Amino acid sequence: MIKFFCVLLFGLTISASASINKEQLNKLNVGALLVKDMTSNQMLYAREAFKELKPASLTKVMTALIAIEQGDLNRPVTITYEMIQVEPTIAGYKPGDVIRLRDLVTAAMVKSDNDAAKSIAIAVGGTEKRFVEMMNAKAKALGMKHTHFVNPCGFDNKEHYSTPSDLLKMTEYAIKNKYFNEISKKNQHTYFSLNNNKKFYAYTHNRLLSRYEYAVGVKTGYTSKAGACLIARAKKNGRDCLIVMMDSKEDRWKTAKQIFEQVFVSKSSKNG
Repeated sequence: MIKFFCVLLFGLTISASASINKEQLNKLNVGALLVKDMTSNQMLYAREAFKELKPASLTKVMTALIAIEQGDLNRPVTITYEMIQVEPTIAGYKPGDVIRLRDLVTAAMVKSDNDAAKSIAIAVGGTEKRFVEMMNAKAKALGMKHTHFVNPCGFDNKEHYSTPSDLLKMTEYAIKNKYFNEISKKNQHTYFSLNNNKKFYAYTHNRLLSRYEYAVGVKTGYTSKAGACLIARAKKNGRDCLIVMMDSKEDRWKTAKQIFEQVFVSKSSKNG
């Protein structure tokens, strides 16, 4: 019994040891922010967790997830005129280009190419409308009660919204998938069309991946109305932390790095 009590007490100490400067975070000019210690399953900080906000390209986590789970990532997708009727950022596909689905998924996640995301939607769903229905069905299945998607790219629309809490649920589910993790941490991706050997490049917008050695993904997002958004994950010394940031007026990369280091330093210093 004494041994059990000591183990329990030690376990509580470890859980409580993850701490961050909440006063400092309260001063940040961000619309919403969540910080979760994935190792202890402990929410360390929450601001406006249930506020419905525009998710911008964080939407593409769901787009990629549905494509990955449907299974046939090696299938060729013939690009149509409809697939490329999107706003930048784009890969620059032309009608008739044949691209592997896995390359479309990677381009949508790494460079956030909107023509890649829309091509995924039409290829997997048959129509964009049907794919959006699949997105909303998946959101419902994951318990994302305050989320509604109307497009696969993250374009601003009053009916296209989510909450930090819901995006956290989505991400926690997505990172259980090995392939999703592999593509979400890529700095770049080079690929070719299958029919004419045209070369495409995808370079990440996620500067955290090059500025913070412990970063392992996940997705960036930005529109003028949504503001700067970020879902970021880092691992250090066996610890795992996840951040959801929406409508940020701060430097996303600097802020995320500072938060991660607070979590990891507090862990290592208090656990000896």
